[in-house]
Amino acid sequence: QVQFVESGGGSVQAGGSLRLSCATTGFTYSTYCMTWFRQVSGKEREGVASLDSDGIKRYADFVKGRFTISKDVDTPTLYLEMSELRPEDTATYFCAADFRWCPVRVEASKEGDFAHWGQGTQVSVSV
Repeated sequence: QVQFVESGGGSVQAGGSLRLSCATTGFTYSTYCMTWFRQVSGKEREGVASLDSDGIKRYADFVKGRFTISKDVDTPTLYLEMSELRPEDTATYFCAADFRWCPVRVEASKEGDFAHWGQGTQVSVSV
């Protein structure tokens, strides 16, 4: 059974940093796309960063240079290092994955294209 569990969210001031973790079990696809999404209440989930099975990392323009996606293959855990946080980064962050190639643009990632999701972790950034 595939299971994702996110952690690491919290409340920080603008300019601060957080590291989100997504512990995965049972996800054994050799070809995959793993993506961090975020969602603000009342809006659709939007792709933030992706990592595919070839190790290619992609970032949405609004986080490029501030966020870093990585994966520890031994654990295995997906991470999202977030720095220079802004109030507009406030959202619930989800990790997702599926047996597929990642879109060239992370912003084109669709919630319906991913079968496996975590429960989400809240990030709040204050001014």
